[in-house]
Amino acid sequence: MTKEKVLEALGNVQEPDLGKDIVTLGMVKDIEIEGNYISLTVVLTTPACPMKDLIKNACINAIKLLVNKDAVVNLKFTANTSSTRKGEELLLPKVKNIIAVVSGKGGVGKSTIAANLALALSEGGASVGLMDADIYGPSVPIMFGVRGERPKMMDLNGKGVIVPLERYGIKLMSIGLLVDEKNAVVWRGPMASSAIKQFVSDVNWGELDYLVIDMPPGTGDIHLTLVQTVPVTGVIVVTTPQDVALADAKKGIAMFGQAQLKVPVIGLVENMSYFTPAELPENKYYIFGKDGGKRLAQEYDIPFLGQVPLVQNIREGGDIGVPAMISDDEISKKAFAEFAGNAVRSIAMLNANIGMAKVAEVV
Repeated sequence: MTKEKVLEALGNVQEPDLGKDIVTLGMVKDIEIEGNYISLTVVLTTPACPMKDLIKNACINAIKLLVNKDAVVNLKFTANTSSTRKGEELLLPKVKNIIAVVSGKGGVGKSTIAANLALALSEGGASVGLMDADIYGPSVPIMFGVRGERPKMMDLNGKGVIVPLERYGIKLMSIGLLVDEKNAVVWRGPMASSAIKQFVSDVNWGELDYLVIDMPPGTGDIHLTLVQTVPVTGVIVVTTPQDVALADAKKGIAMFGQAQLKVPVIGLVENMSYFTPAELPENKYYIFGKDGGKRLAQEYDIPFLGQVPLVQNIREGGDIGVPAMISDDEISKKAFAEFAGNAVRSIAMLNANIGMAKVAEVV
């Protein structure tokens, strides 16, 4: 066995999403050969890559079939999270991907989706932050069980910055951590927009693979402020199968598709797709209609990221500060893991196609 023959064999292994072989993409590193033993490292586009097992099996099969049938392959993974950012930006220079989770209307479970997406990405090995940009209805303190806690301040290069709270391995920031939850935040648009800017510029987010931003419902000032302030990698649109929710989701898609915004849509996820009772896990009851989100994604030619069922444990977990992704409910965890896997694949493809071009731009 030689490194050349191994590379030639691995040239037949395609990266499932990027459409090129892993050698051409520069994903194969540190090949070492000793007799029948071979070790190598494959560099993934994200630690949370859902295709690890597929790539691993394909690599081992290629080496055994084309190089040495008796080869003993020790394949390790590492990750260099794909990004369109150069790390030279003034704001969030160490954050590789900024994902805005949006919905056309309230009540579709956007915060639940954002929280469990962040946890699923973290469980896959990525470093993740969650910014609660819903100024008027912050949910993160309740969903993560940090009600009443206050973030600390630190000095960073002579500037006072906020240190986000950490819970379940996620860095958290929310207006709900700064004001008494019994008090309503009665702010005009400019004040709310100013708070969002501070959450970006005055919070020490550090190095992150993904910063998930839970946006307010609708289309307004805060959405415009965000895409004007930071280059958003893309948006994930949340809807339910119901016609009323789908009509509003269309407005969200249309907003970010406008020429003056140019923010890519990572995909659409359908929440509360069907009800599955705990005692009948194989049964599906389509309370709000069937496949509305899937049809909407097809209509707008955007990726469909998955369906999340209406499960009692998801609601209960959010209320007691233990989100579904860290619960014992396998139905919920599987749905969120599949959705997150599809989301990171869509993000990797976006980054590969766009290259180093500016992703979100307001002209």
